[in-house]
Amino acid sequence: MELVMRAPLLALTLFAAAAAAQDHKPLRPATAEERAARAAVTIADYRYDDLLWENDRIAYRIYGRALEAAEPPSSSGIDAWGKRVRWPYMDRQLRTGDQHADHGEGLDFYNVGTGRGVGGLGIWYDNKLWTSRNYVRPEILSAGPEVADFKVDYDPWPVDTVRTVRETRRFTLPAGTSFTRMVSTIGSDDDAELVVGIGISKRPTGGGQPGEVTRDAAASRLSWWGPADGDKGRMAAAVIVDPAAFAGFAEDADNILILVRVRPGRPFVYYAGAAWDRGGDFATHGWWQAYVDRQRPDFRPPPDFRPPGAGP
Repeated sequence: MELVMRAPLLALTLFAAAAAAQDHKPLRPATAEERAARAAVTIADYRYDDLLWENDRIAYRIYGRALEAAEPPSSSGIDAWGKRVRWPYMDRQLRTGDQHADHGEGLDFYNVGTGRGVGGLGIWYDNKLWTSRNYVRPEILSAGPEVADFKVDYDPWPVDTVRTVRETRRFTLPAGTSFTRMVSTIGSDDDAELVVGIGISKRPTGGGQPGEVTRDAAASRLSWWGPADGDKGRMAAAVIVDPAAFAGFAEDADNILILVRVRPGRPFVYYAGAAWDRGGDFATHGWWQAYVDRQRPDFRPPPDFRPPGAGP
């Protein structure tokens, strides 16, 4: 009797497994043209408007508004994918339906959750980080082959009951670096100075283990070396801000944070970077930290940068 009762359950399990397998496709090999590129930007309209950008070192993703309803909780944090090839792979990987598996070119195993991921931001007020919803109104400035460059908006969100803010941010990732250059302009219905918190998620890999955090106040840098996540390896992250605007470090339940002072309506620059220890560039914590320490970023916003709607 026990075998008879188990048979339908076994059949259902095998059917579900077969159906799931059918949803997954093999990773399409890169074409010769794709292999020649060193950077790319793609809006994945087939996957809730995920916005993907990458170069020859690392790969990132931010989330569209459609994902908020489809897969809550979603956030305006920044995702990072490990990659081991020097050409774009994110779009092809996502189209397999199984981006969390390593098909030979890399994988997505960093979990943003409700945190800031790698360099997402919010307004730090009353010991709390007030964050936006997901991105809107993307504008791609360069989709490669040597630089990934685009802008997005973040619609108005409240900071407690004291003010409302909004953001336009430009993301620029040229070939040969692990750091995306961010130019952010925070608008507000109040002209008073803001403190912006730029974060790294506390436990995005490794089954909830915290990893190793380095806070360098003198150079205004925050870096993280993640724990091993089974056979997937380790992720690393860092945020670098302008020492002239540095306002300290903080943390909340989801994030470790570096703080900067910002004037509403004035662009400010920061850098957010990530790495995978199996990507061929940073196999150890020491290598990653030395790379972060060697950075000499330019914090001057581009002279021609204007938020959308700002006029000529």
